[in-house]
Amino acid sequence: MQTQVQQSGIVTLTPESAQAASANADLWNDDLRPCTRAEHSWGASRFASLWIGMCLCIPTYSLASGMISLGMNWWEAVLTIFVGSCVVLVPILLVAHAGTRYGIPYPVFARLWFGTRGAHVPALARAVIGAGWFGINSWFGGLALDAIVSRLFPAWATIGPHQYVAFGLFWLLNVGVAMRGPQAIGRLAAFAAPTLGLAAVALFAWGMTAAGGVLPMLAAPATLHGGAFWVAFFPSVIGVVAFWATLALNIPDYSRYADSQRSQLRGQLVMPFVMAAFSFVGIAVTSATVALYGKALWNPVDLIVKFPTIVVLIAGIIVILSSITINVGANVMAPARAFENLWPSRITFAGGAILTGLLSLLMQPWYVLSTFATYVFTWLGTYGTLLGPFDGIAIADYWLVRQLRLDLFQLYSRSGRYDYAGGWNLRAIAALIVGWIPPLIGLWFTPLHFLWSGGWLFSIIVAGIAYTWFMRTEKSRITEADYEAITEVEDASAAARSVGAAEVTPA
Repeated sequence: MQTQVQQSGIVTLTPESAQAASANADLWNDDLRPCTRAEHSWGASRFASLWIGMCLCIPTYSLASGMISLGMNWWEAVLTIFVGSCVVLVPILLVAHAGTRYGIPYPVFARLWFGTRGAHVPALARAVIGAGWFGINSWFGGLALDAIVSRLFPAWATIGPHQYVAFGLFWLLNVGVAMRGPQAIGRLAAFAAPTLGLAAVALFAWGMTAAGGVLPMLAAPATLHGGAFWVAFFPSVIGVVAFWATLALNIPDYSRYADSQRSQLRGQLVMPFVMAAFSFVGIAVTSATVALYGKALWNPVDLIVKFPTIVVLIAGIIVILSSITINVGANVMAPARAFENLWPSRITFAGGAILTGLLSLLMQPWYVLSTFATYVFTWLGTYGTLLGPFDGIAIADYWLVRQLRLDLFQLYSRSGRYDYAGGWNLRAIAALIVGWIPPLIGLWFTPLHFLWSGGWLFSIIVAGIAYTWFMRTEKSRITEADYEAITEVEDASAAARSVGAAEVTPA
């Protein structure tokens, strides 16, 4: 029986199978269902604007700027950002392919490799990290709001917990915007991207003028040389990778709306270049602060408060806009979907957004941002290691184990092909544990500490290999003949690409 239709490389459920799947209320709701063909409407420009809006954010600025405080010079810091961005773009594109082809969000994609119940494990792991980022961006925005109010009303600064009050107000604003849903997220990113780009240009112009030209602006020398540089470079690259490791998992939440694989590929290729360009602004301005103030101000709010009141007001508003954009664009979608997936018939996207906001408070963003080392090596490094095996399992499952062949209807079926052992794929759990072993060895055994500092890289490789091996005899895999039996292919060009390893690129 044919339950799905493939047209131009995009697979959708037939009307009959969609109606049957919708009866499983614990696996299906309007946010978790696969997209219809009409909903595959995002072109390359939509993905490009989404990435621009997400890259032009305060955490990116701080990530890049902090490398100056580590002792890198400007071009070493830019190179580190660019290399890390290129590395993480590979898993992003590999995982995005599944979202575009089958129109499914991340929690449903996770059912494929962890089972209908086990999918809660990777979904909630991603949710915790997303909530952490939600809190970090809310803290940045709260600091900006506090700076504005303190400058306009000096008495505000005399209130003991004034920063936490500002943070609380900004947190409420973020939760309110996030509750409006994913389509509002796309519109907000499209509006914010050009505004933030202009702000970056203005900030660079200020730094160049204040420092007396481009060359003096970039004159802060490197203090890391020889082996010391490489000791900092490797974990810093991994930190950049970890910065977007969350999107490497839940990119199907966005790529599911693409009108073609070509569109999502072309639109997402801008990411490393936007990251490098915006990072250069942060790096250059921070390098200038070394000469102007005697130390590297890697937190932009610390720099904002040194300006006249009108500049504090404008810059603070821009920081607030940036924080909201990155929060609702990158940090709410996956956690909200994960909470929905726990109880689809009762928890909506708006409810998931509220739960994300509450979880973010438990992540203590004020501590994470207390020092640059805590931000990069503790926060980014630790969660990169946590998420690495999930990335490896997802990529290995879709590209190596399944070879791009899925039974879309069965992802919404209890006791079906992807239910495994009572809803749990124990092979995925085993691969997850195996993937964590090398970084933990590096954490506990000092001579192998590089295994911990590069935890994301080693865990994604080890988990992917282990999962592929464990799944070699798994019965849930679909053969070429099985795929042809359940899939109606509506055009000849799609038929030529529909099955087997012939389709080996994400475009």
